[in-house]
Amino acid sequence: MPHMILRISTLQSTSFAAEWLSLREPADAAARSEALAAGFAGAGRIVDLASGTGANIRYLAPRLSGAPEWLAVDHDVRLLAALAPPAGVKVSTLRLDLAHALDELPLDGCDLVTASALLDLVSEPWLFRLAARCAEARAGVLFALTYDGRIEWSPREDADELVRGLINRHQLGDKGFGSALGPRAAAAAVAHYNAVGYEMRAVPSDWDLGPGSPALQSALIDGWTATVGEIAPGEAEALGNWARRRRAHVAAGASRVRLGHIDLGGRPQP
Repeated sequence: MPHMILRISTLQSTSFAAEWLSLREPADAAARSEALAAGFAGAGRIVDLASGTGANIRYLAPRLSGAPEWLAVDHDVRLLAALAPPAGVKVSTLRLDLAHALDELPLDGCDLVTASALLDLVSEPWLFRLAARCAEARAGVLFALTYDGRIEWSPREDADELVRGLINRHQLGDKGFGSALGPRAAAAAVAHYNAVGYEMRAVPSDWDLGPGSPALQSALIDGWTATVGEIAPGEAEALGNWARRRRAHVAAGASRVRLGHIDLGGRPQP
């Protein structure tokens, strides 16, 4: 997703990454499908991929009955050290480079594999392999907040579509897993999981950011402008003008942006 551009670029700085994850967590929680998550109540062992500081666990734990055991997996040991689960929730951690060591992911006995804001970063071969591994374990899957290519600003600016097109182009670049699926990720996930015997559900989970989220909107504007400027240096003037106008809308309390996401959930069929 476009705000994942920020997440990837900040992996070089754990403190900055943690700040970004904290900034976006309320918007993530407001956007997610509670009904889809509730369908996995009773899961006994849950593996959370790319856990960061544990936002996905903090969201899901109060919504799942029973007392599941969590395994939080991330490549950044410092983010895992900062993981903050809800009180009373049992979480183990595993440092693992998912991009290159997916087959080392321990899924035996796993009831649910979950992740938030991950699938649009990965390549199609990687996603296919993850689907195969989940199917081997007969595990349910719940993937939240997969970007689908939509960005809708209000009030509108002439360069909005230019910026959206550049963001979606950047999303297809290598984010560490090979050429990323970007906006095609949700459709690809449904296809690959169907192919290995899953029945999948897709539910919209858009961010709807208004005047109450100026810091997050500003972070998106600044991060997107810097990132797409790297792939379109000839558009530097247009991007700079767009960013200034967008920041002015935010400062005036007049800005709203809808960012398209999809939540996906599924189980292997008998």
